[in-house]
Amino acid sequence: MSPTRGRVTRPTVPPRTRVGIAAAAGPTIERVRLFENLTATQRPAWPELERLVGEASVTVEILAPDAAISRRTLEQLQVTTGSYLGAVVVHTGGLLIDHGWLRVYGSPSPNGPGHLPGLAAMNDFPPAPDAAWSPPYGLVVAHDVLGGTYVLNGHDPDAAGRPGNPGEMIYLAPDTLQWERLEAGHAAWLSWVLDGGLSDFTSGLRWNGWESETRSLSGDRGLNFFPPLWSKQAHEDLSATSRAIVPMAELVGVARSTAAQIDGVDLGPLGTFDGHPSDSAG
Repeated sequence: MSPTRGRVTRPTVPPRTRVGIAAAAGPTIERVRLFENLTATQRPAWPELERLVGEASVTVEILAPDAAISRRTLEQLQVTTGSYLGAVVVHTGGLLIDHGWLRVYGSPSPNGPGHLPGLAAMNDFPPAPDAAWSPPYGLVVAHDVLGGTYVLNGHDPDAAGRPGNPGEMIYLAPDTLQWERLEAGHAAWLSWVLDGGLSDFTSGLRWNGWESETRSLSGDRGLNFFPPLWSKQAHEDLSATSRAIVPMAELVGVARSTAAQIDGVDLGPLGTFDGHPSDSAG
């Protein structure tokens, strides 16, 4: 199989400014603010986000949150519910968007429907909120069914080997195995997704009948293509490829190890599944 790099220039997300992300984009905090403080905001984001979900041009399924996990996740993030990120982790167990193509992580019950991991588990949060801890590579906030990984940059992307600015959303593209800047923060990105932004963004990566396939997948499963999406064969004719359902852990692990073999670059962690991080490069 022949590798092909840099398939197309994907559209970027329209810019929009929203509250900053303390745990992801800022320096280490000195003390942990409690859940009650973080939710006592005069401008909660959930009513606005709930409205956008109701008006969305794509299908959206809101999973029920687990109260204890919501509390622990918000206290580790140290963002208020005035942010979209805070609203998602407190009010949802995750979002299944566009017939399940995109999985946005929230705070689901460990035994909840859909087998969708939570944001805390995906990013291997400490067992209890820890003021000295922050995600060194940023936050994995979502995956798509192809293994594409959406990350909210941390406070020093350069040190993590990631493009973009602190607090900017980036995407690990499964058809190039390279990081791409989205030039927007978390709120702008999620608003764009709900407004149908994935339609153009996924140009060339969808096939006739994809909706029925992705809709039936559980949140811990994805689609593996052969020849792979990054191959010349897949770029030239996606319909000539075959697909198989595989665990997401396998899908992102193969992406990381393949990028190391082809480009000699470690993409870094792409999420933690069932307590195990995506396979390291090498």
